[in-house]
Amino acid sequence: MLREILDLVAPRACLICGCRLAVQEKAMCTSCNMTLPRTNFAEHALDNTMAQLFWGRIKHMEKAAAWIYYIPQTKVDYLLFALKYHFHPEYGEYFGNLMANEMKNTGFFDGIDCILPIPLTKERRRKRGYNQSEELARGIARVTGLPVVTNAVERKSFDKSQTRLNRLQRMENVEKSFVCTHNRDIDLKGKHLLLVDDVVTTGATITACAQELLPYQYSGISILSIGFAKG
Repeated sequence: MLREILDLVAPRACLICGCRLAVQEKAMCTSCNMTLPRTNFAEHALDNTMAQLFWGRIKHMEKAAAWIYYIPQTKVDYLLFALKYHFHPEYGEYFGNLMANEMKNTGFFDGIDCILPIPLTKERRRKRGYNQSEELARGIARVTGLPVVTNAVERKSFDKSQTRLNRLQRMENVEKSFVCTHNRDIDLKGKHLLLVDDVVTTGATITACAQELLPYQYSGISILSIGFAKG
């Protein structure tokens, strides 16, 4: 009843198409949700286009999946832009929850012990007010019950945005941008870790972060993101 009253006073709009949301809808309308370009990677998480990016690059690589394909200047672009730049951390938890619910019956989360969101630099987190990957991780955790670990690695530098860089430039840009905290309170030995980020393009950011996790002697790494930029 409270939601119905609030919607009358201040109607909520779909962040993609701008249409008024129904009481039971959050962030985006059912129509836009149904037309998002699903990858279905979770159904064959050991071998798909995204997983192949990390073969030979990440030690003990296990599974990889993205919820939808990232296509610039489309409704997917609006969705991710709103998550990162419109100060709506609740979108991250909502989308994390949404994609985890869609993937839970595929077996993707089987065997995974904990979730590690890709960190932001302190400066970028301060400017944005939150880390969208952490919000995604919280949404996933609500569905899976897996713990979220946020202090195993830190992002110490970020020379420039990855957005307009080619594959080689992206790799060079993030090559030494993460550092292992060697936090003694974190026990990841023998555990299967799930790295979470918003979008995977070349895989450079995920790979650089995974390399800094080696001292924890994990047993496997899997990867999950909202979007995957194909091509």
